[in-house]
Amino acid sequence: MEGRKFRRQHSINNFIVDFYCASEMLIIELDGQVHLNALAEEKDRKRNEILEGMGFKVLRFENKMVFENLEYVLRAIKDKFRV
Repeated sequence: MEGRKFRRQHSINNFIVDFYCASEMLIIELDGQVHLNALAEEKDRKRNEILEGMGFKVLRFENKMVFENLEYVLRAIKDKFRV
């Protein structure tokens, strides 16, 4: 991804994030079916607020989106890179 390195299953404080790019302070979360209910969505929202409050950018995608529209996902990630 344009020379950026991503770590998988990276620990940040009490959280384990799916993918993390340190140079961009960017977190990528891939959400499966377990995230598609009101309780999980609220928990994810609070988690995002905490991480963003620490200075991270957080992007979330449904797993299905990665398989069905990978180009869109990759573009959305690249669009978050600092110029």
